[in-house]
Amino acid sequence: MPPRRVITGRSQEPRRRYAEELRLLRAERDLSLRQLAETVGWDPSLFGKLESGATLGSPEVAQALDGFYGTPGLLLAMWEVAVADPLQFKERYRRYMMLESESVSLWHYADANLPGVLQTPDYARELLAAGGLDGDELEVQVEARMGRGSVLSACAAPRFRTILSEAVLRTSLPDLVSWRQQLEHLVLMGQRKNVTIQVVLMSAGLHGLTNTDTMFLRSADGGTVAWVETGYSGELVQEAADVERLQLRYDLVRDSALSPDESRKFIGRMLEEMPCEPST
Repeated sequence: MPPRRVITGRSQEPRRRYAEELRLLRAERDLSLRQLAETVGWDPSLFGKLESGATLGSPEVAQALDGFYGTPGLLLAMWEVAVADPLQFKERYRRYMMLESESVSLWHYADANLPGVLQTPDYARELLAAGGLDGDELEVQVEARMGRGSVLSACAAPRFRTILSEAVLRTSLPDLVSWRQQLEHLVLMGQRKNVTIQVVLMSAGLHGLTNTDTMFLRSADGGTVAWVETGYSGELVQEAADVERLQLRYDLVRDSALSPDESRKFIGRMLEEMPCEPST
């Protein structure tokens, strides 16, 4: 394996660093984008976007390039760092992302959309596109959101609980195949020891968190902050008294929610009720 290049003098922002490495490896072999594509596969335009930083591509592409360039694991590792980098997200989320990465437990309530850490790529793409993103920026944000999911599978993954409003599960994707995959992903994630998924039925009525997605982040020292988000803005709540009031509301919602086992069966019934093939 070739020696790893010294970072000094190169970009230390993970996404740009990954793009630089790809450009340098191709230049060392005096290959055009088309020649690279013919050898490795995929379209030449994809490699152009990778080298410009417009996209990060997939882990499969990184692995294929590792094999071609003789850098086993290097490019895949750089891809993993780049896709999970908080700088991929909008400025207002960056402080929250740093706190999330340092938390030992995450408690969440979803009123409108599934939490990012449980979204499939198709769900994330549909949601972000509905918010006005498109083109390369849309793909950048989808990749970044998928990187967030790694927080639940890391070696020291935090405990994660989400209470989903039934309305979240009743708002399906236009493509039924993609929606089935999303529900199946929820069932699979709910089987992890550190993940708890509950559903609060619409019949439970109004409550203190209606219209508000909320995440509580508890650090190793016991301190807790909350991230409160609507469709247009997000706010980090740090004052102890304010966090306490939100936690009381959260506890009341959890009291009215289905148990984790009942919630798993509820999602299972939704899957059973779906047509096996999308209607034409």
